[in-house]
Amino acid sequence: MGKLARVYTSKQKCVNRILAAKVVPFCSLGVGGNSVKKPTQADVARLAGVSRATVSYVVSGKAALGVRISEETRGRVLAAVGELGYVVNAGAQALRRGDTKTLGVLLPLYENPFFWDVLRGVCAEAHELGYKVLFTNSVLNSDRADQTVSELAEQRVDGLILLAELESLPEGVMRQLRASTRPVVEISSTTSDFDHVQQDYGAGTEVLLAHLFGLGHRRVAFLYGVHKPEQGQDRLVVYRRFLEAAGIAPDERLIHRCGPSAEDGYSAARDLLQRPDPPTAIMALNDLLGIATIRAAEDLGLRVPGNVSVTGFDDIAFARFVVPRLTTVAGNPEQNGRDAVRLFVERLRRPDRPREVVTARWALRLRESTGPAPAEASKRDVRGVTMA
Repeated sequence: MGKLARVYTSKQKCVNRILAAKVVPFCSLGVGGNSVKKPTQADVARLAGVSRATVSYVVSGKAALGVRISEETRGRVLAAVGELGYVVNAGAQALRRGDTKTLGVLLPLYENPFFWDVLRGVCAEAHELGYKVLFTNSVLNSDRADQTVSELAEQRVDGLILLAELESLPEGVMRQLRASTRPVVEISSTTSDFDHVQQDYGAGTEVLLAHLFGLGHRRVAFLYGVHKPEQGQDRLVVYRRFLEAAGIAPDERLIHRCGPSAEDGYSAARDLLQRPDPPTAIMALNDLLGIATIRAAEDLGLRVPGNVSVTGFDDIAFARFVVPRLTTVAGNPEQNGRDAVRLFVERLRRPDRPREVVTARWALRLRESTGPAPAEASKRDVRGVTMA
């Protein structure tokens, strides 16, 4: 029997073995989210009747580099690979080389476009430097928190970029990050023990409040929509300090705490605006909540900024298209993402170098959602509409 005949026969035996064992070939995630366990080298070895090392030699190409493997054995391995749908784990191969060219990103909230703008910068810079990007948004889900970093580590990433304050994360994630031997870069508004891109809106908050006070507003509410109280402190601290400096005792009822989603902001804004003594301006923690506030005001029959002024932070794209356009303090999210990748690469190259902090820029964007405080702000019905 010739070589080709022997290979064909071995392949046919392999197929028969698959059918007899009722092995289900691997398939990826379907529309419904169900999946089948990925086949491993051990599965291929068992089906082909060879050792796992032999499978590794064949699929890695080492058989062509002097490792002696017969054509028949190679044919059985390839037949098993094809039938099972086995895919070579490039990450594992890269790990053996000492690097993966893959960067992990922990994304705290899918709903906020600001984080996608940061991620755009991360991906652009990573691509230019030859890195792939792997990200997850499960870090704020307490049910999966302890698994998050482990899941990324299983993908063999070279390091992590964290788009949230470390202290705001569940204890399990914090513990894993602090113990990590891989580079970690944090993008947040607080201080950090890691290389850090600091998006501190403190000074921007002061300028924004000065703008509102210049328009005659004195009852300025702060829509404080965070997942954990550690977040947004740069704005909350300045808000209280500014009011005290202006001789106004901070009214805790005007600091409305809610969750980080647009729905949370909408409900909180409706509550503020339907009070007997509603604010004349609402400073939302970010643009997502600011846009939700504009919607809440409109649904209550209020005019923005005629009855209430609304502001935000971040300058996401929607802030420039909502009606009225949102006054906001702009960050520089795409550049933040690029800077974070640069810090990550520098840490890889020089692990012992001093910790580096990059301070992100900000700018005040004055638009249509702010205007003079209502002359008779106290004359409102329960829906918040100015009475004739």
